[in-house]
Amino acid sequence: MESVGKAKQRFRQYPVIFAKCSREASVYATCVLKQDNIKKNDCAEEFSGFRTCLRKAAVSLKTKI
Repeated sequence: MESVGKAKQRFRQYPVIFAKCSREASVYATCVLKQDNIKKNDCAEEFSGFRTCLRKAAVSLKTKI
């Protein structure tokens, strides 16, 4: 059950990770909402920035996503 405890600990960190990336999340969401008929890769650059931020935030908190 140790793995379950570790997973729960990681999940508790998610709100903090997402809060650290609120600006990038907003940029990505704005891009998605501006699209009438969104297609693959329409907001790839914005998503990449958001994903990078999430990874850096997780590393700074010594956890993983």
